[in-house]
Amino acid sequence: ATKIPFRLNQNQALLTFEDEEVALRLTKMSKHCVNLDNRTANVTVKPFELDMGFQFELHVTVSGKKINVSDIPELPIPDDWMRDKLELHFYKTEQAEGGGEIEDVIYNKGSGTAVITFLKPGASYSFVGCTKYPFCAEERWFILSVSPHFDFQLRRFQPHCRVSKKTILLKGISEVEEDEESVQDMIEIHFQKPSNGGGEIENIKYISRGAAYVCFEE
Repeated sequence: ATKIPFRLNQNQALLTFEDEEVALRLTKMSKHCVNLDNRTANVTVKPFELDMGFQFELHVTVSGKKINVSDIPELPIPDDWMRDKLELHFYKTEQAEGGGEIEDVIYNKGSGTAVITFLKPGASYSFVGCTKYPFCAEERWFILSVSPHFDFQLRRFQPHCRVSKKTILLKGISEVEEDEESVQDMIEIHFQKPSNGGGEIENIKYISRGAAYVCFEE
């Protein structure tokens, strides 16, 4: 699931409770009188809702038929010739006991890379143990880099808006002379008391100046 940062503005606070029922109860009460440094602040409690995010499953598998080749030298020969040389080389590579018959070679001269597809499933696994291969072209020797080719499949992609069941947003906290940590402690004490409809707090974040971006875990 994508992590959507929430902007917590000046004189706002986020409280996450251990019990969902506490957050729901406080939200229904809406208005709360909180004692801050011998002053009473009329604080508004809002349900906490994140912006739209996305949830998905990404399935990654190592291809049994394809390998990625890089560090292919740029030589003054036609692309077709280089493609044929690569095909022949990986068809009979001794270090991997030969990859076998090749189905396709996609060569990119600009990036010096290629994707080689073997005909036989599982043929690419022979190249996993070694990542460097000597390669002869135009009577010169080069070293090619070989890496597994990954197949990616996106499943169960769905957008969502989330309302936290345990977190509430406090607005309208008045400015006081106390430092930010002290005010946060006062807010925490108020909302922990059962007599105020509160309960045990798991996490709290209060901002007196500027803003902060908060990310929530699943």
